[in-house]
Amino acid sequence: MAVPSLSLILLFSLLTPTLVYSSSIQDPEPVVQEVHRSINASRRNLGYLSCGTGNPMDDCWRCDPNWEKNRQRLADCAIGFGKNAIGGRDGKIYVVTDSGDDNPVNPKPGTLRHAVIQDEPLWIIFARDMVIQLKEELIMNSFKTIDGRGASVHIAGGPCITIQFVTNIIIHGLHIHDCKQGGNAMAITISNNYMTHHDKVMLLGHSDSFVKDKSMQVTIAFNHFGEGLVQRMPRCRHGYFHVVNNDYTHWEMYAIGGSAAPTINSQGNRFLAPDNRFSKEVTKHEVAPQSEWRNWNWRSEGDLLLNGAYFTPSGAGASSSYAKASSLGARPSSLVGSITMAAGALNCKKGSRC
Repeated sequence: MAVPSLSLILLFSLLTPTLVYSSSIQDPEPVVQEVHRSINASRRNLGYLSCGTGNPMDDCWRCDPNWEKNRQRLADCAIGFGKNAIGGRDGKIYVVTDSGDDNPVNPKPGTLRHAVIQDEPLWIIFARDMVIQLKEELIMNSFKTIDGRGASVHIAGGPCITIQFVTNIIIHGLHIHDCKQGGNAMAITISNNYMTHHDKVMLLGHSDSFVKDKSMQVTIAFNHFGEGLVQRMPRCRHGYFHVVNNDYTHWEMYAIGGSAAPTINSQGNRFLAPDNRFSKEVTKHEVAPQSEWRNWNWRSEGDLLLNGAYFTPSGAGASSSYAKASSLGARPSSLVGSITMAAGALNCKKGSRC
């Protein structure tokens, strides 16, 4: 499936269960309704399953003790704007056995780089714990899943992952940190991550002048933005951004920023401001005078603002202005702690619930 390419730049330190994306969603309402059903079904399980959290992505697969034998089921667990990404669901399992990256131009079979450049769909897993230090950006091909469950896999100490001019990518359960650059996408879900110790956490959009990004749709849900973070959680350019049910426990400058008139829909998040009285504002309208950014559509709805945190809204207040920035039903902010409690790469053991 060929789609116009837009930009997703990953510049954050994270423990990532899931990053998924596919083509953009024209009508977000079916997505919202389906996630409502998933969340309600997930919450009904809370009293009966010890692994039930109310987080529909986790509860979709974590309660299955045979998850390791049914890995591709993960492709059916996605939420938000990236929910249609199938990754390598329809392909073979590729086992990474070699953590090396000695020859990025002609990668050795068994390495992660060799796996992601193949033309056919692949579900990529890891034979053991490993640290992969890439010599060049990891350029991915379409219809790939990188599934780190069952192993402790770090991509660190060098360039990281670039996603551009491709579609149907799922990245789940990796430790990704000390990254240099990232890549491009169209409809994106970034969820269940635990992010710590980084300055410019997440930049979404190629540049203020790259107007093709105006159709980009991004869901940022069920993440924990933790200690040592400074700014850009995310910073948005153009496009439509649904920031929903995340836990922000630390920032030094600001949490959510943007330029080039993005639409930002913040719902059901918990924002705990730092003690620094000059850093209480959640938002930052970038590279524009107030006379310009006051027309950008940014809203806060049902967010829990603690320790003096405040969100500066702008633009139209009508809900119709946020139709393209609505991808799932927000849960009450009082539930954010339990929803994000297991954010980050999970320590899953084969043959048991995760």
